[in-house]
Amino acid sequence: MYDFLTFNSFITPKILIIVYYLGVFFLPVVVWRYRKKIKIFYDAYKSENKPIIMLYMFGVFLLMQLFWRMMFEMMIGYFDMHTYLHQMVQQ
Repeated sequence: MYDFLTFNSFITPKILIIVYYLGVFFLPVVVWRYRKKIKIFYDAYKSENKPIIMLYMFGVFLLMQLFWRMMFEMMIGYFDMHTYLHQMVQQ
């Protein structure tokens, strides 16, 4: 409890993992909910370029998930680096 109160240990990495998994499932739901606006904008179902647009949307989905993962890896890596540096100082 003393480490928590003096900020020698962080709760953020545990919370970041929970937020990451919530986002992994929440981001596709957001995209799915706004699909009608995306369809209207690109006119995907009335054009002959439907396969290309659908492939583009799948690529956007993959890049969105990859960026989400990299963002959280960077933040968790920062907190791990702090922990390792703190251990080195104590030795």
